[in-house]
Amino acid sequence: MRLTPDSPVAAKVFPSPNHGERRGVERPDSIILHYTGMPTGESALQWLCNPVSDVSCHYFVWEDGHVLQLVPESRRAWHAGRGHWAGADDLNSHSIGIEIVNPGHEGDLPGFPNVQIESVIRLCADICARHSIKPQRVLAHSDIAPARKRDPGEKFPWDVLHRGGVGHWVEPAPIGSGRFFGPGDEGQPVQALQAMFGMYGYGLAITGVYDATTEHVVRAFQRHFRQARVDGVADASTITTLRNLIAAQASP
Repeated sequence: MRLTPDSPVAAKVFPSPNHGERRGVERPDSIILHYTGMPTGESALQWLCNPVSDVSCHYFVWEDGHVLQLVPESRRAWHAGRGHWAGADDLNSHSIGIEIVNPGHEGDLPGFPNVQIESVIRLCADICARHSIKPQRVLAHSDIAPARKRDPGEKFPWDVLHRGGVGHWVEPAPIGSGRFFGPGDEGQPVQALQAMFGMYGYGLAITGVYDATTEHVVRAFQRHFRQARVDGVADASTITTLRNLIAAQASP
């Protein structure tokens, strides 16, 4: 493994043996952000570099903003697992995985230090520039695997990343009254809602039934784009925010 990091934002290489060839993809077209979800960064780093763990990532960002590279960008790290985004299923082959030290929901989901987020912004901006990654392809782990994952969680400051030139974002629509959809609802409006989520990139079949899969997708969307209330209910605020994101995505 090369001993010089691919990104100048990384201080050094701390190699993980857990990687392979990218499959059917010449270069990454996405970034997936994770939290480590373990009590300490040290334990997470050792696990990501343990050959028996079958997990890894490309970059690892400490709370103090220090960045390590574990896997070369040219290689397929094992961070995404089963997932789907915009027609792609093998997200490990499509993406660069960044683990951000934070104990996660099991550790009461503390906030992310400003210095850590500043490093994430600089790292993502560098990767996006070198690989021509579109803003809407900077994703949460929960976006690609809504039923399995919650990271990096509803306290991750996606708005701050966007102000730093990273990721896709619109101001969330205010929470208020109005029609909403939730578990058990059926019909054409639910079909339209599912189609909108699919149009944006989420892996969601158009069934017309607000089932558990739909609820998981709505929660994942709220964790990323409407963090004030994460309840899995498609209220007016959630739907309007989704529409605005789709419209912004289509803008030149």
